Amino acid sequence: MNAFQPLAERMRPSDLANYSGQVHILSLGKPLYSALTSGNLHSMIFWGASGTGKTTLARLIAKQSNAEFIAISAVLAGVKEIREAIEHAKTIQKFEKRRTILFVDEVHRFNKAQQDAFLPHVEDGTVYFIGATTENPSFALNNALLSRARVYVLNPLTPSELQAILTHALENSVNGLGDLKLEMSDEIKLQFAQAADGDARRLLNLLELAAEVASAQSTSIIDEFIAQGVLSGGVRRFDSHGEEFHNQISALHKSVRGSSTDGALYWLCRMIDGGCDLSYLARRIVRIASEDIGNADPRALQLALNAWDAQVRLGTPEGELSLAQAVLYMASAPKSNAVYQAYNAAMAHVKQTGSLEVPLHLRNAPTTLMKKLDYGKAYRYAHNEPDAYAAGENYFPPELSKTQYYYPVERGLEIKIKEKLARLRELDAVFLETNGN
Repeated sequence: MNAFQPLAERMRPSDLANYSGQVHILSLGKPLYSALTSGNLHSMIFWGASGTGKTTLARLIAKQSNAEFIAISAVLAGVKEIREAIEHAKTIQKFEKRRTILFVDEVHRFNKAQQDAFLPHVEDGTVYFIGATTENPSFALNNALLSRARVYVLNPLTPSELQAILTHALENSVNGLGDLKLEMSDEIKLQFAQAADGDARRLLNLLELAAEVASAQSTSIIDEFIAQGVLSGGVRRFDSHGEEFHNQISALHKSVRGSSTDGALYWLCRMIDGGCDLSYLARRIVRIASEDIGNADPRALQLALNAWDAQVRLGTPEGELSLAQAVLYMASAPKSNAVYQAYNAAMAHVKQTGSLEVPLHLRNAPTTLMKKLDYGKAYRYAHNEPDAYAAGENYFPPELSKTQYYYPVERGLEIKIKEKLARLRELDAVFLETNGN
């Protein structure tokens, strides 16, 4: 193998025995394991984060089944490259009587038309399609393509799996760093594994950099000083537009809703550590205040807005503390989704009932003509009524009278709100009974 290649490429496993991770799909009896060992191919999608072995696994499948391997990247390729790949596959099929695996990296970057271009060639057996994606296939890939391929989820590698990869690279004298006789303690290895954050490629890139630093310092020991220099400034796996991003904001939201102060703080810090846009986080925190706390504790919304303002004014890193304060308060606060439910019910009702006329008594009458048309006639000014409440008054179009959307819960301030609304309905009932309505 080319010694000038990056260590991660040189150490790419050439057989299943040296492949690390993904035991949940590669153990005995699993469909993918059967495909690898028997050579019975099927089209598939590999969905997983960077460095989880998607490309390597596709190459191993091709090698095990003695199939031609054609790899294209959706980042660089277009229709021309797709056609060339298909023509090459047809040639292999015709003259060598061999199957072809067409591997498309970052397949989610192809548009619908480009994805559809593979379908006839998958169906007629010209190619077995393997797509690799870091995005959720449900959203990133066409249904037609998904229906013809089996999706396999590749998990981030565990620290122990990464440490094994690191040790193998240090000991391998053919493709790895064995000739350098480098030394690393188990503690330092664990630091590298944790910094790699489930990504084998990142791990080997960090190791290669550490080896270069050690060589420049004429030492064979990768110690704490070298490790800190290499590992400082790293960030966790985080994609501001991808699946992991949506998973983490969902976890934050659900932790606040579930009154888990520690869980909410953990996910907030995970997103901050991953480089999430703080303005986005602040907006979501404000949304959570209304959706899951609402009028059970209206102070939550104000605190969320104050935290957003403080974060903007203070910037990073001082402003993050205000977001943490808001999240902890909201997780501790009484919960109510009554505002959220009421809004959704009212919006659905509005769409269903159409453009009903505003009742005359609720209209303003700034002109003589409007007054002659009875605009504002019989309107009862609430402040002139007992307790500033016009009992029995209707504020809906006649077709929707007595409609109710908002149902306060028995938590927090909404207990008092519920009691007040119940009292007002009693006054309505008495007024209507007294006036024969």
